[in-house]
Amino acid sequence: RFAHETGPNCSLVVARAVPWTHFGTPCDRSLPCVDIHPYTVQHSQYAMFLVNETDAVLLPAARTGEMVKLLGWNLPPEQMHLVHEHWKDFPAPPYFMHLLLALIYFVLMNLSLIGNGIVVWIFTTSKSLRNGSNMFIVNLAIFDLLMMCEMPMFLVNAFSERLVGYETGCAIYAALGSVSGIGGAISNAVIAYDRYRTISNPLEGRMNRVQASLFVLLTWLWTLPFTVLPMFNIWGRYIPEGYLTTCSFDYLTDDSDTRVFVGCIFTWAYAIPMVFICYFYTRLFGHVRQHENMLKNQARKMNIESLAANRNANAEAAEIRIAKAAFTIFFLFVCAWTPYAFVAMIGAFGDKTILTPFFTMIPAMCCKIVSCLDPWVYAISHPRYRQELEKRLPWLGIKEAPDNVSTTESKQTVVAEPPANAE
Repeated sequence: RFAHETGPNCSLVVARAVPWTHFGTPCDRSLPCVDIHPYTVQHSQYAMFLVNETDAVLLPAARTGEMVKLLGWNLPPEQMHLVHEHWKDFPAPPYFMHLLLALIYFVLMNLSLIGNGIVVWIFTTSKSLRNGSNMFIVNLAIFDLLMMCEMPMFLVNAFSERLVGYETGCAIYAALGSVSGIGGAISNAVIAYDRYRTISNPLEGRMNRVQASLFVLLTWLWTLPFTVLPMFNIWGRYIPEGYLTTCSFDYLTDDSDTRVFVGCIFTWAYAIPMVFICYFYTRLFGHVRQHENMLKNQARKMNIESLAANRNANAEAAEIRIAKAAFTIFFLFVCAWTPYAFVAMIGAFGDKTILTPFFTMIPAMCCKIVSCLDPWVYAISHPRYRQELEKRLPWLGIKEAPDNVSTTESKQTVVAEPPANAE
């Protein structure tokens, strides 16, 4: 219904959304029929607008005569096959949005590089930290650093407002995200298993370095199937998403092959690690609660208030602190990857119209944030790591009591004097 007579050189302004339709055909309104192409400006005696059939909104561009750029406007025609049809109906974001995301990613990149770099440095160069369990922490930090390697590519893409490198750049970006994401998920599962073994069976449950190396190798092998298959278009494919400055596996194509692929990668990369993590942490916290009840009963029998000042109790308390750090990282993993899994499942099985470019950029950024937070969680919660940080970087002001000093104020206080004839 928005058609009015204008000057002969008026530009046609197209405002698009899903679904868009004409309010009556041009011929019904006795207006000239116009061939509309989403990437060109049509000149006509009339200016006709495509408006939403439920809520017509006149965009500012309609008043100024400027053309609305759609996603993919700056890609050459031979590269347009990379862009899924779903994204071609959305207007391109303003340049300041690219700059804002670039600024956020730049900060995250530096936090990840510093934090994970320090984790790898401390755990690999400190003899007191060279054990099987800590190999998993180093492995997780390496996966997080791989996630960080995506960020310089994103900065270039954001400043260019397009995907630099086209197919090759998209494949590299998505492969780095696949390896780091799937590897981080299964590494969290292995850490949960190791924490459960170590705390539930402290004498025989600790892994040696050979056993830990095999588990580390398993985490890398776990990442291969759903990284290699889309890369070579054997099953699935990598395509741009959101603002077309990031890449991931295709979850938008409406066919059974894509839906099966999304279901399998969801199970492999998210559901299976999540089941393992929940199982082992449930068993772990059940064991800790049982152990605390046993200590309380033993203290009651010995007529003392607490056994927490005992050296062995302090050692176990340190292990529990490590378990809490691991659980915190698991919680961050859930917060990061659940939204992304949700987006992928909607794209494959749900209503795709709710997947706007901005909506899909948020889960991708959450994944990057968590890869930066992991090392700082250990800096707060891991006692031995904090001790090494205090030795190596005293200017950080970290105060961590040595292992041979009790971190609690509880003492073995006698509640009632035993009888004189008691043995």
